[in-house]
Amino acid sequence: MCKIKRNVGSAIVWPVATYGCENWTLRKNEETRLDAFEMKDLRKILSVSLTAKKTNEWVLNEAAVKMELLDTVKARKLAYYGHTMRKQRSCLEKKIMQGTMPGARRRGRPHTAWMDNINTWTGLPVEESIRTTKDRDEWKKYVHGVANHRIEDG
Repeated sequence: MCKIKRNVGSAIVWPVATYGCENWTLRKNEETRLDAFEMKDLRKILSVSLTAKKTNEWVLNEAAVKMELLDTVKARKLAYYGHTMRKQRSCLEKKIMQGTMPGARRRGRPHTAWMDNINTWTGLPVEESIRTTKDRDEWKKYVHGVANHRIEDG
């Protein structure tokens, strides 16, 4: 029963929750909230309340799943980045992503930019990541490796 509910949740609830996630700028707060949303969903499926004093690890073991919502969001965002960077002409999307819009920024600490997520997740400089996106197969392997790091780390 749990597996069926989990499949329904990932087929119906997750697409609604992650609609447009390719354009999100993920800060630590949003990453924590996505993980919390996934745990809340699992607890609902297993009918385990927060007052039952069951740890998140117990819930994950009981459901026999891994945390994957945040990794899915990362993979979709990186795939969108690769798709946009492979476009031939200099389009508006590309200019906005690369931050080449004219004008000065505001005073104070800069906000986390969309491109900062890409740089943090890939660990590559902007020029090298753009070069890597040109080869679609290589970029797919890279996206898979970056998005599934939590599963490999254990």
